[in-house]
Amino acid sequence: MQNLYGGSREFLYFLPIGGTATAPLAGFLHEAGHRVEGVDSQLYPPMSTLLSELGITARLGFDPALIPPDLDRVIIGNAVPRHNPEVAAVLDRRLPHLSQAEAVAHYVLARGPQSLVVAGTHGKTTTSAMLSWILEQAGLQPSYLIGGMPQWNRRGFRLGNGPHLVIEGDEYNTAFFDRGPKFLHYRPHLFLIGPVEFDHADLYPNLDAVLTAFRAGSAQVPRNGAVIANAWSEGALAACRDATAPLIKVGPDADCDLRMMTWSGGPDASTAEIEWRGERCRLKLDHPGLHNLQNGAMAVAAAIAAGVPPATAAEALTRFPGVARRMEVVGEVSGVTVVDDFAHHPTAIEATVAAARQRWPNRRLVIAFEPRSLTAARRAFEDAYVNALAGADVVMVAVPYHRNRLDKSELLDRTALAERLTKHGVVPVMPADDEDPVEILAEVIAEGDVVIGCSSGDFGGFHNKLIAVLTRGGEG
Repeated sequence: MQNLYGGSREFLYFLPIGGTATAPLAGFLHEAGHRVEGVDSQLYPPMSTLLSELGITARLGFDPALIPPDLDRVIIGNAVPRHNPEVAAVLDRRLPHLSQAEAVAHYVLARGPQSLVVAGTHGKTTTSAMLSWILEQAGLQPSYLIGGMPQWNRRGFRLGNGPHLVIEGDEYNTAFFDRGPKFLHYRPHLFLIGPVEFDHADLYPNLDAVLTAFRAGSAQVPRNGAVIANAWSEGALAACRDATAPLIKVGPDADCDLRMMTWSGGPDASTAEIEWRGERCRLKLDHPGLHNLQNGAMAVAAAIAAGVPPATAAEALTRFPGVARRMEVVGEVSGVTVVDDFAHHPTAIEATVAAARQRWPNRRLVIAFEPRSLTAARRAFEDAYVNALAGADVVMVAVPYHRNRLDKSELLDRTALAERLTKHGVVPVMPADDEDPVEILAEVIAEGDVVIGCSSGDFGGFHNKLIAVLTRGGEG
């Protein structure tokens, strides 16, 4: 079958290549027939595994002398600043270059697929994966670019021959020279707006600035497309203000196009009764948490807008395999369950805690949190983190990853956080800069605990290190 995205073969150099947006795009373009290479400062699973399995050369260490002389174009991601030595060389040599999001528009969307863009502060990866799964199960052969690894396709991308491209639409900037949201390049036919809150404090000064970005995205949708809004979120509804395309509301209220009538959850499943304009069906997921049912309802609404019957879309999700790093059990040692989760924004951590209580009732819940992003490391979010973490039994907060990039007055005060969590009955664990967070946390872990490591990065290999320490302790 002919590749929809084939064409003239180019040599594309990714700078950097190991991110959750750049690695799947590199793989997509590699499979489309382009020659792809790249560079990064560090590589770790699952993206390093993806690149290795595809046979894509990924060099470690930036060195202008090693930039391939015969490349056709450089794809620059947002993880490298203007002063990066290879970036400087690209500009000095006047080499052709695009941002990561511009490359999606140029090499993928220009081929003509209808772009189904999944945006929002939370749930983008899961909702994108759910929508892709539904379209696959319905036989529509979608293409997709997801910023994570679906459990049924650990690549995070697919080149389909159907009319749709599902793509995760990040509101963060795409490169140092391309400061607008990535999704503004994605020409949405359907624009899904999940919960919208204040985030990315290093880029947006306040919620109004975030809403302005989403309104620009919704305003791009043509009149024969649709904006699909999560009506549980006031921010999502506010983000639709400038849309001229039809609005599809998904939520609990009578005026919603897709309405969630009831929901319930147990350790093994979450279930809801949904109604699409008078047609009722059951939505069942083998994943805990109301937030996942809301993601599922958004995916069902988008699939319906793309031509899938409501019952078919809902039934497909009963078999949805999930996404890596979303409440993913890494291992069990000495009666301790170790779980990996991508949650890092306060609202996402609160949802993770609630879902964990549903999945593992009557077990002690230990949350290990790495403030990885510049937003997570800020003191301005202290109140929200207290509220989010108060539902756990033990909380370990690691030293903020970007602590040297923030003024001390802006930095999350872990001492104050510990004091406030103690008042909620939570046992706080705050390792010092020179202490190993795994070793410190292992001292308070007991048989029967569920330990969830939450981070937007690799957390220094926290989960596997903890399993190794617990294994060593059990053998002793």
